[in-house]
Amino acid sequence: MAIQEKKLKCRKIVKGCAEAEAIVSNDPFCFYLIDPKTGIVIEKNHCLKGQSIANKVLVFPSGKGSSVVQVDGLYQLSLYNNLPKAMIVKDPDPVLVSAAVIMSVPLVDNLEEDPFTVISNGDTVKVDADKNEVRINKIK
Repeated sequence: MAIQEKKLKCRKIVKGCAEAEAIVSNDPFCFYLIDPKTGIVIEKNHCLKGQSIANKVLVFPSGKGSSVVQVDGLYQLSLYNNLPKAMIVKDPDPVLVSAAVIMSVPLVDNLEEDPFTVISNGDTVKVDADKNEVRINKIK
């Protein structure tokens, strides 16, 4: 098995560095609709329903929901050590950004390539917001 690494520039939104398995969502996220004890998405009709985002690099298009719901959802996940390790978002909004800042979850956007075409579920992804880069390792 060969490992193929790709390095992309990005924009730092929330500082930090983390590396983990990627989980990719085509649907926006409301962190309140995730079981905090397991990190499993419980939102009806969500593309990741039944899957865990705990300790993964979450790639998603945008957040949804009020600031209280987003912050509380991330806070509840943190109580059980089930926060995502880092997040890559296509369209950040102030609610999502403030929730990530409060919970100290590294958050980036503006990858030089579309994250939905270069990152797949199971890839190992390192988000280094402080260096404005994302490294993707694919096993071929």
